[in-house]
Amino acid sequence: MSATELARLQFAATTGIHWLFVILTMGLVPLVAFMHTRAVCTRDPATRALRERMTRFWGQLYVINYAVGIVTGLVMEFQFGLSWSGLSAFAGNVFGAPLALETLIAFFAESTFLGMWIFGWGRLRKGVHVTLIWLVALTAYASGYWIMIANGFMQHPVGYEVRDGVAYLTDFGALLTNSSALTALGHITLAALTTGGVLVAGVSAWHFARGTKEKELFRSSLRLGTWVAMVASFFVVIVGEMQRPVIERTQPMKHAVLEDSGVAELQRQLVEQYGPGDYVPPQGWIHLSMTSMTVIGNTISSITLVAVFLLLKDRLVRWRPLAYLMTAMIPFAFLASVGGWVVREMGRQPWMVYGQLKVEDALSHVSRASLITSCTVFITVFVALAVTNWTLITRFAVRGPAATQLGATEPLAEDLPEGPSAGAGDTQPALAL
Repeated sequence: MSATELARLQFAATTGIHWLFVILTMGLVPLVAFMHTRAVCTRDPATRALRERMTRFWGQLYVINYAVGIVTGLVMEFQFGLSWSGLSAFAGNVFGAPLALETLIAFFAESTFLGMWIFGWGRLRKGVHVTLIWLVALTAYASGYWIMIANGFMQHPVGYEVRDGVAYLTDFGALLTNSSALTALGHITLAALTTGGVLVAGVSAWHFARGTKEKELFRSSLRLGTWVAMVASFFVVIVGEMQRPVIERTQPMKHAVLEDSGVAELQRQLVEQYGPGDYVPPQGWIHLSMTSMTVIGNTISSITLVAVFLLLKDRLVRWRPLAYLMTAMIPFAFLASVGGWVVREMGRQPWMVYGQLKVEDALSHVSRASLITSCTVFITVFVALAVTNWTLITRFAVRGPAATQLGATEPLAEDLPEGPSAGAGDTQPALAL
């Protein structure tokens, strides 16, 4: 493999693995915030206690994913200087600010709010505590917005001018309203909610199929997850199609490959415009990824639509094969999301910044041996983190609410339900994840 191919493989592998953490973080945190809000707004002590346990159970899975995922995010930052210094030199003045804001939000604001929420169980007033998890959700999506602004510039550069071979920002408003970024953000948001809903529904259905004693908790979780997945998966297809006109206008070659029409003519035009070169992205990968994403998305939408009706009278969980089918959908939601990223990123090849900077020109002047070493180390570390993450999530998901450690602390007096048995089982010392 050439140095360019090694650098691309490293970035593709690490970005793809990191995205598995991001999509679950964005998809699960609004559901946890909704659960917590319902618990806080519930007057009946028994129901409130049940909903708090539900919040803590799903919140623990979210915290595990966030804690491990933040490590992959930190490592990602090193790659711009390590392998792609040409990109930083050309476009750093433009997308440096969005990347910096994303880092500040994700690694400072979001982490701070989440830490306060984790250690706030039984120590903060209910209103303050539930506000914190909504702030976590808000900052998670704000972080996603800024990273998509940076990526949107690479897909469709706007609001800049080139002086002496370097791009300078001239219109911050144009950068913030880049159509390539905003439509993609809408698509990603719905994909994340679909993933979060499928996970909640799938884990809940698995517990029902295994004969759980926590029927009320998982019944409520199953309803929430199924409804969210059904609605989000329906609209994710619609918003995905809304990107077609944007792609046709900003990246005609990607559109031609997706439509499998006019590729040869566009190749000729691009050679005339930019000089000799191969301007056709990997058609096989793009078609495979697009087909996989479309088929999986439509399948999830269809299954969850049927599942919503089967929720009546617990028909969904009375027949075990259906419950296991809901569980089996969990990994496919992630596969569809990765497929979307492959289409978006590989579809703009050979450009790093579309029409301005080619991939080979963005590559750092490093030896092939160095790239082999860094590629091996990065991918090994990321795979290890992914395996660790999903091992922990699976272990705590299978154990159920009884093994939940998040929020296992002495509650405030005002939050204790009335009665002699108030707070039973919830007075262990606090244990941080």
